[in-house]
Amino acid sequence: MSSVIKKIAVLTSGGDSPGMNAAIRSVVRTCAYLKVDCVAIYRGYQGMIEGDFKVMDARSVNNIINKGGTILKSARCNDFRTPEGRKKAHDQLVKAGIDAFVVIGGDGSFTGAMIFNKEYNFPIIGIPGTIDNDIFGTTFTLGYDTALNTVVECIDKIRDTASSHNRLFFVEVMGRDVGHIALNAGVGAGAEEILIPEENLGLDRLLESLKRSKESGKSSSIVIVAEGDKSGKNVFELKEYVEEHLPIYDVRVSVLGHMQRGGAPSCYDRVLASRMGVKAVEALLEGKTSLMVGIQDNQITLTPIEKAIKGHTKIDKELIRVSEIMTT
Repeated sequence: MSSVIKKIAVLTSGGDSPGMNAAIRSVVRTCAYLKVDCVAIYRGYQGMIEGDFKVMDARSVNNIINKGGTILKSARCNDFRTPEGRKKAHDQLVKAGIDAFVVIGGDGSFTGAMIFNKEYNFPIIGIPGTIDNDIFGTTFTLGYDTALNTVVECIDKIRDTASSHNRLFFVEVMGRDVGHIALNAGVGAGAEEILIPEENLGLDRLLESLKRSKESGKSSSIVIVAEGDKSGKNVFELKEYVEEHLPIYDVRVSVLGHMQRGGAPSCYDRVLASRMGVKAVEALLEGKTSLMVGIQDNQITLTPIEKAIKGHTKIDKELIRVSEIMTT
């Protein structure tokens, strides 16, 4: 254990995700277990610049493992993008006697931490918290499993009304750059078609698929659309396109939006957050820095944070093949 690091801070940054509170709890309690002081930074990097700190102990994080969102709040911070802003943040950390910090967030949050580390040689460890599952170096990010379950539950309910009224529903889910949520939730909820950024299904193929569905006797259909789908049309334009070319369909749109980020984290996300928090603190105390905690083959791993930012996650081609068979 390093004798240099005596006080570790924890913050959440960027978009919130279920499991962030469980990760905060894990960091705080691991610090308590290892007799290291812990400080919470409120409102992300903005709070770091303004010195919005609070000393935490094991009891400070009672009853938060089951809560969605983040008790530390989150905020976008343009000031931290500037050298002047980062200097203010560093001054506040030094003033508070903080020796290292754990940041829970996505690639934007990690980029800020990486630059800060390079400028001030300040020890940092990242924990990936984003429902999109779009960070390289980990099979799952915090919040992804919960978001999938939320989406599937919503689609199940939409199917009830779709079946009752013989309707076609376009359901838009989050995933501007990656289709992990759309693909997995689509397969899990039995969607008739799944449109994702990684694959260009093509509008003609979509129409043909919907025609086949109708001809096979299906009275209702669900099409899952990732918000970054490559068709070139947003979900409302897709609705108009289908209505124009297949007037036999009564088409509706449901945009799930930010409800995908909310809610109590799943058991998987709570356990994953707990494992990641422990590893983050232990890594700092071992003198490691500028790394991201991840999970691969069910083992907790460490990946250089720069590699995590610059790397690209890949969509599961086998699952795409499965989805094509299931939508027959």
